[in-house]
Parts: sequence; C-alpha cells; structure tokens
Amino acid sequence: MGAVALGTVAAAVLTSQFGRSGAQLGAFIEIPGGGFIQGSDPVYAEEGPPRKVFVSPFRLQAHEVTNRQFAAFVKATGYVTDAERKGGSAQFCKSNRPNVLPTSWTIDRNVTWRTPNGVGSTLDGRSLHPVVHVSLNDARAYAKWAGGRIPSEVEWEYAATLGLLDPKDPESGARRPDGTLRANVWTGIFPRVNTRQDGYEGTGPVGSFEPGRTGAYDMIGNVWEWTETADGPHFTIKGGSFLCSEDHCRRFRPAARQSMEVDFSAAHIGFRIITDARQ
Repeated sequence: MGAVALGTVAAAVLTSQFGRSGAQLGAFIEIPGGGFIQGSDPVYAEEGPPRKVFVSPFRLQAHEVTNRQFAAFVKATGYVTDAERKGGSAQFCKSNRPNVLPTSWTIDRNVTWRTPNGVGSTLDGRSLHPVVHVSLNDARAYAKWAGGRIPSEVEWEYAATLGLLDPKDPESGARRPDGTLRANVWTGIFPRVNTRQDGYEGTGPVGSFEPGRTGAYDMIGNVWEWTETADGPHFTIKGGSFLCSEDHCRRFRPAARQSMEVDFSAAHIGFRIITDARQ
C-alpha cells in the first residue's frame, strides 16, 4: 500500500516533510476493499455488538489534517470556523475538583484553531500539529476544498483495524507488548497527573509515532477524528486522543467511539480526509 501525493490545489502549498518516514505532507495511502468485524472486542456498550461489514476501497490521508494545511485552506477561501463565529471552543484545563470530570472542561470564547490555548497563544511551533477546535462543519468545508470527504465510521474503523500492528490485540495501536507507547495518549493518573511518558502534554506533530501496517499515522491517539456517521442527532468521532488513559478512557482502540454535535469543537478533536479509490 504505497503513499500517493495529494492531487488538488492543496498539494501546491504543502511541500514540507513530516514524521518518521519523511513522507510528503498531504500524502494518501490506498486502502483496499474487504470485510472486517466492526465493533470487535467491545469495551463499552456503545461499541457493540460486533458485526461483519464490507468496505469498498478508498484513499486515506496518511495523517491528520495539520494546522499548516488548514491555514492554507483559510487563506485561499477566507473561511471562518464555527468557534470563531459562535464564541469559542471547549478547552481542557486544570480543575480544583479533578474528581468531577466536567470541571476539567470549559468553553473559552478566546479559543479557536488559531489560538488553541486562548489569549496570547499562537500556532508558532505547531504547524505540523493536527488542527483542533474545528467542528464537523469546518472539517467538511476543508474536505470539499481539498477534493476529498470525511470518512464514514465504517471506513475509518476499517482502516484503523487494518493498521493494527498486532491484529489480535485491539490496543496494539496504542502500545507495544512491553508497554512502550505507539501513540500520543494520557500517561499517569487522569486527570490529576500527566507524566508525559509519550513526550507530549497535549497534541503532538503528526507522524511522531510509527505508522500502522497500512502506512497511516496517528489513527489511535493524538486527537479524536470526525466521521460522517450520524449517531442519533450527533456524529461519531473515532480514535481517542491525548486525553485517553488506562484508568479513565480506554478509547484508544479502532472500535471505540463517541458522539458530538455537528457544530461542536474541542481541544482534542481533529479530522483527516479520504477520497474515493482511483479507477
């Protein structure tokens, strides 16, 4: 499954290298069609029951959409995100009551994709970090401009499952058998202590960890990723994030899922795009 360069207007402005492999920013990989068990080895009730599904081939961006990519889109189109128009985004923060998880989150009117940590923050040094504080509406707009689309939950989970370095271990995308990390997840006692064993307190640059068997990076951890699959009135996000931990949120598995409002954005949600397979 080889990487292929992004064949749209976006490719002209995305020439930097990234990650351990030095692959081109914006590269896509071919995901072959096939069948798999969706919802395999469920941990939480919303993940099951397991079911056999078949997926058509498609092309998957090898990494999460970066700040640099999103900035190119905004520069070309003048697009304004939901957080910028509607008064901020959800930010994870230290709490005086860490045992009450909702107190660790706040809607900060000064937080947007441009200012990911609020007043005074910038994207300096973060050009290759995944863009965050973007809603599904924002992700769709970028995907349309870039000549792609947001994957369905089935497509996303299929690609993540194919990428597992140990197909028998659904958590092998997060760590090796000896416990060393393969993904940007929370290490320590959530949410009190973050040991940064993975090297990052928040997001990390795309491609900082080894790719999966498909060649895709960060399918597990770093940031949750939007899908186009509705879950009641909301839409499903996949893959877990830098806030997923052993003692709180074991959602660093392909089958893991949560749902969010279409116009919601947060510090731990990003996206990647796909295109249909080349004929």
